[in-house]
Amino acid sequence: MLDKKLLEILACPVCKGELLYDRGAGELVCGIDKLAYPVREGVPVMLTAEARAITSDELESLR
Repeated sequence: MLDKKLLEILACPVCKGELLYDRGAGELVCGIDKLAYPVREGVPVMLTAEARAITSDELESLR
């Protein structure tokens, strides 16, 4: 689980937009770029090379 204050200051490295936390998948999701960044052992990995593309359906299930 990520600290709420950390979630408030983190932003997508591509567009600088807000990120949604998908606790079940252990990912931070950018709805604008449709990218999911992994959270490993409680540490967000904010590297575009580590991100995976997500579908519109996956994004809708988070909202």
